[in-house]
Amino acid sequence: MASLPEQTDWIDGAWTTGHTRWIDVIDPTTEERLAAVPAGTAADVEPAVAAAGKAFGHWSAVPLESRIAAARAIAKGLSARHDEIAATITAEVGVPTWFSQRVQASLPAATSAAVAAAAEELAWTEQIGHSTVVREPVGVVAAITPWNFPLHQAVAKVVPALLAGNTVVLKPSETAPLTARFLAEAVHDAGIPDGVLNIVHGEGPVVGEALATHPDVDMVSFTGSTAAGKRVAALAAGTVKRVALELGGKSANLVLPDADLHAAVRAGVANCFMNGGQLCWAWSRMLVPAALHSQAVAAAAAEAEAFTVGDPTQPDTRLGPLASAAQRDRVRGYIERGIADGSQLAAGGPTPPDGFERGYFVRPTVFAGVDPAAVIAQEEIFGPVLSIIPYSSEDEAVEIANATRYGLGGAVFSEDPDHALAVARRLRTGQVDINGAAFNTAAPFGGYRQSGNGRELGRFGLEEFCEVKSIQRPASA
Repeated sequence: MASLPEQTDWIDGAWTTGHTRWIDVIDPTTEERLAAVPAGTAADVEPAVAAAGKAFGHWSAVPLESRIAAARAIAKGLSARHDEIAATITAEVGVPTWFSQRVQASLPAATSAAVAAAAEELAWTEQIGHSTVVREPVGVVAAITPWNFPLHQAVAKVVPALLAGNTVVLKPSETAPLTARFLAEAVHDAGIPDGVLNIVHGEGPVVGEALATHPDVDMVSFTGSTAAGKRVAALAAGTVKRVALELGGKSANLVLPDADLHAAVRAGVANCFMNGGQLCWAWSRMLVPAALHSQAVAAAAAEAEAFTVGDPTQPDTRLGPLASAAQRDRVRGYIERGIADGSQLAAGGPTPPDGFERGYFVRPTVFAGVDPAAVIAQEEIFGPVLSIIPYSSEDEAVEIANATRYGLGGAVFSEDPDHALAVARRLRTGQVDINGAAFNTAAPFGGYRQSGNGRELGRFGLEEFCEVKSIQRPASA
């Protein structure tokens, strides 16, 4: 993709001007400048929050049916620009075009439609004895989103927040901020009033922290690393804001002895390397029976070797570059740590793929015989690195799966669906996929423990942006 023009903040229905400091957006394939966005300051947050606060009274009073129609219009507007969105995400994140087309550019419209349907079914008012219980908007919401699924993560926060009657200030990641304009334009074209959605670009420690501490921001919805989420929560505590956190993960793919090993390994590798391994619920640990360890390792190594590394715009590429130089260096560092700690390198390694010294490329990597307590088995790597861990019994497997500080995703493979369900219930994690079941945009998504709190998507994601009021009236005589 050719270099794009600078993109500015969107405040009170207009693109801003007069910025003096900019952040370059780098193409991870070529390491060349792709575009730029403003390096926002705390001062830039003020007019955005003020616009959202001013718009809240009117927008929160708009009938629910009109807000649902607006959400569906947003979905339609994003669908109409599907190919342009996909090309932009490939350019700024580095994921292959086929994945951007199939997933990255398709999820935003799907999640918008799903939450609109959920809004029609939600009990916004209910009677409990002599009390009328109503769900109302929280107020001004700060949405702070990551770079790995840039538009999907923004839509998963913004659309349910707007549906519930809130107004929003969105801070996209400075690494991949370019799709935010598609959302702003879709919101505008849907007829949503000025000030209901505002966008402020900049770095997390500056703009993000200004939003988290702002006295006129009523809620922060954050997706990112666990460390950054802890910081946001601590800052937001000063004004007792509502905080929703979707954080890191170290998901286990638990392969039971009766599973179709080939199918489980194939799906496991794919769900570890998806999006370059840059997804919080990646199945980055594969737990296999000790007696099947060698077979699983051989199959996983073969699958990894089949992940063609290359230019993400080419149709045969399965693994493009990682999103940034910092992420590339982080992942290579973990691979080196795994080797140093004695894990067996079955595929890949820390050196650049052949022919790709330029660009943020990493080899798809598989480690075997990994100690469950090893660093690579405990910490979120956020790259195409799989740790295969042998276990001796089902109880030990469940114990290993639960023995991290995270609890976001997981998987179970078994030929006995009832047994698989029983094991899935034992996993301390917010989402478990059995035998490679498909992602559900209407089901709740979120984690246990240090993977965060709160839920996104569908009805549960919508309720996250609601306050609950109880109104008591005298009981009838």
